[in-house]
Amino acid sequence: MKAVIAAGGRGTRLRPITWTLNKHLIPLANEPMLFNAFKKVAAVGITEVAVNVNPGEVEMMQGVCGDGSRWGICLTYLEQEGGAVGVGQILYSAREWIAGDDVLLYFGDNVVLGSLQKLIDKFYNEQLDASFAFVEVPDPERSGVPEFNAQGELVRIVEKPKVPPSRYAQTGLYIYKMPKYLEAFANIKPSARGEFEIADINSYIIAHGRAGYQVMVGWWKDTGTPQALLEGNQLLLNEMTLEEATVDASLSKLKDTRIEGRVKIGKDCLFGEGVLIRGPSVIGDHVKLNHAFIGPHTTLGNGVTVSDAGVVHSIVMEGATIHTPDTIVDSIIGSHAIVRNANDGHPRGKLMCVGENRQLEI
Repeated sequence: MKAVIAAGGRGTRLRPITWTLNKHLIPLANEPMLFNAFKKVAAVGITEVAVNVNPGEVEMMQGVCGDGSRWGICLTYLEQEGGAVGVGQILYSAREWIAGDDVLLYFGDNVVLGSLQKLIDKFYNEQLDASFAFVEVPDPERSGVPEFNAQGELVRIVEKPKVPPSRYAQTGLYIYKMPKYLEAFANIKPSARGEFEIADINSYIIAHGRAGYQVMVGWWKDTGTPQALLEGNQLLLNEMTLEEATVDASLSKLKDTRIEGRVKIGKDCLFGEGVLIRGPSVIGDHVKLNHAFIGPHTTLGNGVTVSDAGVVHSIVMEGATIHTPDTIVDSIIGSHAIVRNANDGHPRGKLMCVGENRQLEI
């Protein structure tokens, strides 16, 4: 089996962060979320992995992810054919690389905590043409929704229905026999929004082949919105073990620094007076803290500075500076951004640059 990881799209719901950064490279638990997908496919023995990227992004993505050797896999980078024409076309674009092998399609912006092994075992043990993962969600109308008949059998997938036929949604995990996928692709047409829908691919296979599914409980998250990103960050931090929570010995001896719970701290950090860090949290390299409270479910990227401030349940990216008497909560701070006290400069007031569809509290 090979794996294709979808890492394209424009991440419009995550702007302004995604104006300058592919959403799959946004850090969760202080590393690009795409790395979580690499770890998951490597854990089930898949070694040949292709990353589907937007046109023109191969060099950038390769510069971050490399050749895959750190995870024991071999990475290939493939540009999406024809631009944004729907996730149903992703495997068709990769058909020459996949050849006749079975394939796992994995959406790179999904956070998966459990193993993929049960999904793969089901695919082979039941000799399926396709296997899907469903999860119960409060808002299924935002996703592809499975429909079942009176006997509980899966009959089709409906894309973003106004009236959902069930409480479940497709996750970004699919396994296919490639000949059956290609047959399905040849027999569907673009939807009203001009895209090849993965729901149509799956519905065709349900009707003309052997399809199965697994209901996942409590270990999947789609990170397509700022709130979901923070929840994904929280899920991964909660998974951090005591062995992974490492603190340099010299830091633990600082009289004015308190470290409570599972906290991972990078190298060459500088902590001044009045520092309290509560886990689960991850602190990057070269971080400077002074009179700072770093609360649970917070990640600070490399080179971040926090002084006279608190940060709780937030993602702060590389090189950002926070200097304010307020506590930052439920926030995403972009790389090299500055958050400061409005009274420090002149003229005094509220300085802001607010992106489209953003929320600001003052």
